[in-house]
Amino acid sequence: YVALSYDHRIIDGRESVGFLVAVKEALENPVELLMNNDVKKALEL
Repeated sequence: YVALSYDHRIIDGRESVGFLVAVKEALENPVELLMNNDVKKALEL
């Protein structure tokens, strides 16, 4: 569960939902976020 608190007068609800979806997807697949979904290449020296 991910929650976000913001001022509705400044931020549109649709934009905040899009941001939360992006955060959720990044947390669900950290390899893609941190290693561009290529573990082998990311671990090369």
